[in-house]
Amino acid sequence: MPQLPSGFLWGAATAPHQVEGNNVNSDWWALEQQMPGMQHSGDAIDSYHRYAEDMRLLAEAGLNAYRFGIEWARIEPIPGEFSRAELAHYRRMIDTALDLGLTPVVTLHHFTNPRWFAETGGWLGDQAIERFQTYVREAASILDGVEWVCTINEPNMLALMIGMARDAQAQAQRSTKDWMSPTVEGAARPVLPDPDPKIGARLVEVHDAARAVLKQHTGAAVGWTVACQALTPTPGNEDKLREVRHVREDLYLEAARGDDFIGVQSYSSQAVDENGVVPHPQSPDNTMTGNAYRPDAIGIAVRHAWETTGGTPILITENGIATPDDTRRIAYTSEALGHVFAAIDDGINIRGYLHWSALDNFEWGHWEPTFGLMAVDRTTFERHPKPSLAWLGEVARRGEI
Repeated sequence: MPQLPSGFLWGAATAPHQVEGNNVNSDWWALEQQMPGMQHSGDAIDSYHRYAEDMRLLAEAGLNAYRFGIEWARIEPIPGEFSRAELAHYRRMIDTALDLGLTPVVTLHHFTNPRWFAETGGWLGDQAIERFQTYVREAASILDGVEWVCTINEPNMLALMIGMARDAQAQAQRSTKDWMSPTVEGAARPVLPDPDPKIGARLVEVHDAARAVLKQHTGAAVGWTVACQALTPTPGNEDKLREVRHVREDLYLEAARGDDFIGVQSYSSQAVDENGVVPHPQSPDNTMTGNAYRPDAIGIAVRHAWETTGGTPILITENGIATPDDTRRIAYTSEALGHVFAAIDDGINIRGYLHWSALDNFEWGHWEPTFGLMAVDRTTFERHPKPSLAWLGEVARRGEI
């Protein structure tokens, strides 16, 4: 039985664009209308109106935390003009979580931007840092009582997605090639491209600036989350691993040194040979995203994050599996948690485990892979908790598998 830290968080996570619906002022909404093969988020799963039910179901199952995001495009629909109503909406979400006994873990940026921001240079624009700081300052006004704040979700994936979207938009004008979401990695795209290092360096600056604002105006623990691929070397390719890992994640992990926490997000593992990242092997065991079935990935990821950040406390902000088979979800998560507990026993400071995702949702251009602890009828929006939700809640109550 693991010795979990006091106040260990057991919960699940969502992202606003994937669950809220009708985020019409965001750059992703605009992209969905333009890109061949990209499905539309539309109403999503209407969590904008149904968040209280979603939180209640998590709390009743036995979980004590909920990670959710606030949408910059709603809060600042026009540069410099902030919506009091939208800020009040997200404050109600925070209050609802607290009233239900759920610790809110609030993410300020989860891949999407206001359209006006994207259209005026985005993250490489001259005013990008100042504009994000201004938004964060407004967001801080509703964060009283929030103990955990993530500035940016997966900046390494964000840097990758910006480049992919830019290239895909240019390509769409010359061909009808369908969009493939970065969350759907299969035979059509064996290995995701490297994140754009220029964008990555800017995002490190943005994170530092946002953290300074939050430290001035809130009492929250502040960090960001990184997509950790749990990369491992093939024999003799340790130097190549270090090279690849720096571009893909270590740049972002190193930026978390001195933060209050680092959010670790991992789903699968890949090898690195002399040419770089090796594609996931084709196997009937692969998940709906084409990833290898590797519940041990989270253990590899937290150990590497702990070493690379120099001992920054870890919050597992995403871990899960894309599968239609909920018994497989339980099996994957059970084994993954075994690796988490082993890391804790080895002295790694892990402060919580937040499963991805609370609900089946919109996966960045596709409605299929299903990661959720709850299914959703997209016609009626009725929530259908899966056995995995009750199972994880019982793990949370007992503190053991």
